[in-house]
Amino acid sequence: MSFREKQMSQQASNRCVIVGGADINNYKYLYENLKEDDFIIFCDSGLKHMKGLKVKPSLIVGDFDSHENPHHLNVETIILPREKDDTDTVFAVKEAIKRGFDDFLLIGVIGARLDHTIGNVSILLYLDSLGKKGQIIDDYSEMEIVSNAPVYIGDKYTSFSLLNITGCAKGIFIRGAKYLLEDAEITCEYQYGISNEILSGKTAMVVVRHGKLLLIKNR
Repeated sequence: MSFREKQMSQQASNRCVIVGGADINNYKYLYENLKEDDFIIFCDSGLKHMKGLKVKPSLIVGDFDSHENPHHLNVETIILPREKDDTDTVFAVKEAIKRGFDDFLLIGVIGARLDHTIGNVSILLYLDSLGKKGQIIDDYSEMEIVSNAPVYIGDKYTSFSLLNITGCAKGIFIRGAKYLLEDAEITCEYQYGISNEILSGKTAMVVVRHGKLLLIKNR
């Protein structure tokens, strides 16, 4: 298959899934969120999740400082230098953007390393700034950026939080939840949008007219 044919095949996939090396305990839930036509990039030690997720890589990237290079898999592999600005996960996102993907799911990116966790959450801001869709799912929650379009939250979630992780967010409206907001403002210095609840049988709606908020939906 030519490089152009590979690109066209990859772009036909609806979504790019990027698997990092943070611990995953609830493989069943994450597996249920995968789709048959996902293009899946495993980043370095994320390869340890192959068996638990029951999927094979479409692409492997990494500097292999935390996992052996799996030559035996016969999968396209991009070997990165160990000294670089981008983490393996950030490189994977940029590579997928080059290949034409607009929809991203990141798993195995929230864990014990707070620095990596915060860096990976910021990828959602990066994707949003490019007009692309991004979501992170871990063992307990689902995360996405709310910016220029309403987001709806069903009552299957136990609670949700809105956090400001960049600039100032204004014109915030919350409907269908225990704690409502009307044309409100949340700054980075005062995070009062934590642990809201969806009313039983209702669908909550969040709108942010100016700025961005990180929405965390807790299961």
